[in-house]
Amino acid sequence: MRPLHFEPLVDTLARFGWPRESDVGSSVAGFERHGDVPRWRNAIDGLPRSIADRSALDQALVQIGDPRQLDEGEREQVAGVLRALRPWRKGPFRVFGIDVDAEWRSDLKWSRVERAVASLEGHRVLDVGSGNGYYCLRALGAGAAAVLGVEPSPLFVLQFEALKRLLPALPTAVVPLGFEALPRHPAGFDSVFSMGLLYHRKSPLEHLQRLASFLAEDGQLVLETLVVEPRFGPVLEPRGRYANMSNVWSIPSVPQLIEWLDQAGLGDVRVTDVVPTTVEEQRATPWSNPHSLEDGLDPHDANKTIEGHPGPQRAMLVARRA
Repeated sequence: MRPLHFEPLVDTLARFGWPRESDVGSSVAGFERHGDVPRWRNAIDGLPRSIADRSALDQALVQIGDPRQLDEGEREQVAGVLRALRPWRKGPFRVFGIDVDAEWRSDLKWSRVERAVASLEGHRVLDVGSGNGYYCLRALGAGAAAVLGVEPSPLFVLQFEALKRLLPALPTAVVPLGFEALPRHPAGFDSVFSMGLLYHRKSPLEHLQRLASFLAEDGQLVLETLVVEPRFGPVLEPRGRYANMSNVWSIPSVPQLIEWLDQAGLGDVRVTDVVPTTVEEQRATPWSNPHSLEDGLDPHDANKTIEGHPGPQRAMLVARRA
């Protein structure tokens, strides 16, 4: 089997400040065992050798390359590779003029991040559950000095790798790790993102404590998650599915979430917004799976999920080490 497209994990972590003797053990073994990895790697090998001579990471539609840089055949090569890496969950991207319309309008969430944080200028950023790195690229566009994404899904890691091949000099990487397998960083990060992840954790408090442990002194946590209104109780624990998702363990009210943050050793908590998730922000496209949020909502009442739970709304909070 050919080696991974990206550099060895220990080398990547060393570039982001970990000691080279950090123990990552066999954390990437699951990546290698995934049956589709050889097919996805072969697809990436079909990219032309051109490196994008321009990019725009500071706008909603992340742009990589100028379509005039490639001939028609090369552009079709790129389009074929991007199609082979479907479904795209986060986006949107424009790659040499090819629009990748992902399931999530992640630019809408990023606009809420921009309103929530004062600045990312010069920050070292950790993006937990980074997916294909859309937010990593946007953080660079906002002035971050270096951004590391942590993502256990082989497909999303390789989507990022395809994009990074076209912009190899960027100070960012997405590593194929679950957050729990990431060694403790000796200095910590100026900003840590956990967006759309908390409700997928069996122990949300442990997740918040671990996030706090990766913050540098005076570092900030940017947390985005599903919440419920307090009238539904402090925590909603769906039995079975929630909006057709099978791995949703607990959805807190905002007051409960603030209490968890306090228990995790985080203070100066600011709730920057609470907004419903709409079918304009999350929807099926030709670049995604055929099913999306619309299929998880009550067809007669968009304020409820198909299972009868309160409809999805998301809060964004910023907190610092207490």
